[in-house]
Amino acid sequence: MKTYKTQSRTLNLNQLEKNQVLSPDEYQAKMKVLKNKIRDLTFLAKAKARPVLFVFEGWDAAGKGGVIRRLTQEMDPRLFEVHNIAAPSSEEIQHHYLWRFWNRIPQKGHIGIFDRSHYGRVLVERVEGFASESEWSRAYEEILLFEEQLVSFGTIIVKFWLHIDSGEQLLRFESRKNDPLKRWKLTDEDWRNRDKWALYEEAANQMFAKTDAPKAPWFLVPANDKYFARVMVLETVVRRLEEELE
Repeated sequence: MKTYKTQSRTLNLNQLEKNQVLSPDEYQAKMKVLKNKIRDLTFLAKAKARPVLFVFEGWDAAGKGGVIRRLTQEMDPRLFEVHNIAAPSSEEIQHHYLWRFWNRIPQKGHIGIFDRSHYGRVLVERVEGFASESEWSRAYEEILLFEEQLVSFGTIIVKFWLHIDSGEQLLRFESRKNDPLKRWKLTDEDWRNRDKWALYEEAANQMFAKTDAPKAPWFLVPANDKYFARVMVLETVVRRLEEELE
């Protein structure tokens, strides 16, 4: 049986330079150009009947929602769908954990965006004990095979981890707590997860090592500065789509 190979590069959160910044003027200039390029490339993906899947993982309050909003701002709304992945429903829990993701993969020429994803099996389900060790241990191979089938179908897969440090996360939590318009974003679960930071970091680093593949690569994004993170994600998207489509 063919085995889907991972890459040999090293991806580790502890080695990431988190404090890279971008000035507001640089940010505005770059974003205008990048959004226009992404709009044109998504039309090209449509013309070539190539599905595109963007996967977003990362720490709570790392800015995934803000990045996704900027990524999709100039896209034709008929061509993309954002899936906010939460705990499985009563129906979904009766199936294999990948079942609900198969039901959300994009059709030819369309874009799917996972805000949280199938990697929950080796992240939150592993750390919180929702999956047994045998379940999450075998999930790496299951996920690789799942993504290999998507790639064989023609899907372009790009996976992002938005990384902030613990101190920056605390500042963002406090800001949400004190803002009536953002308070709903902060839950008791977010605070509990902070207490397991080291466990989540260990799980994430192992996930990168086992599931970073040439056609479904991980990109670690320093996100202490939101401007820098947004530009890095959009630049990466442009580069990957150009590689695959042009």
